Amino acid sequence: MRMTTITNNSDALTSLGLAAPQKKRSGDMGQADFLRLMTEQLKNQDPLKPLEGSQFLGQLAQFSTVQGIENMQKSLGAVASVMESDQTLRAAALVGHDALVDASTVSLQAGAGMRGEIVAQGAGPMQVDIVDAGGQVVQRMTVNSTGAGNVPFAWDGRAANGNAAPAGRYTVRAAAGSGADAEALDVRVAARVDSVSIEATGLVLNLNGLGSHPLSAVRRIG
Repeated sequence: MRMTTITNNSDALTSLGLAAPQKKRSGDMGQADFLRLMTEQLKNQDPLKPLEGSQFLGQLAQFSTVQGIENMQKSLGAVASVMESDQTLRAAALVGHDALVDASTVSLQAGAGMRGEIVAQGAGPMQVDIVDAGGQVVQRMTVNSTGAGNVPFAWDGRAANGNAAPAGRYTVRAAAGSGADAEALDVRVAARVDSVSIEATGLVLNLNGLGSHPLSAVRRIG
């Protein structure tokens, strides 16, 4: 009678002809598969070199650990799914509200204005230019800052001649100082949230005139 010595799970499957074809492997082993394998391993062990109890318990412990990790991963996946659904519902409540985002260019209807914030670096006057798609300044305003921080600004949608600005894309440029000492400042623009999209990268807010921006880009709502 020929006796086969089995030293690990992989060798056992190969020696007993139980190994599944490579293309059919799923990468998972259930409890029934593991117990069947252990039973065959005990039946076909070398009587002269029987499997030690510590080896048997070690294999059981290893299988339990792997199975526990897989179950934990499934549980975490379920929790992540619930959190994503909850976040989506919360984001849906933002539709119809104004969101302030890090952006300086917006598409406007004829005569429509805009509002936002200038990130001031210190106290003093700041020059705010509204520039059309052709690079022409259609309106210039002065906004005063009492110190470093966010300073609100608003444009009524009218050009320097008092007429309503035509529809198009407009960019807000802000600077402190003048001439060679002028320092460009960051601008944030507010726009209405039209809808919310769920993308692979996360939640995205679709803003009127500003396009799509990730939720992380929102600085303030309202």
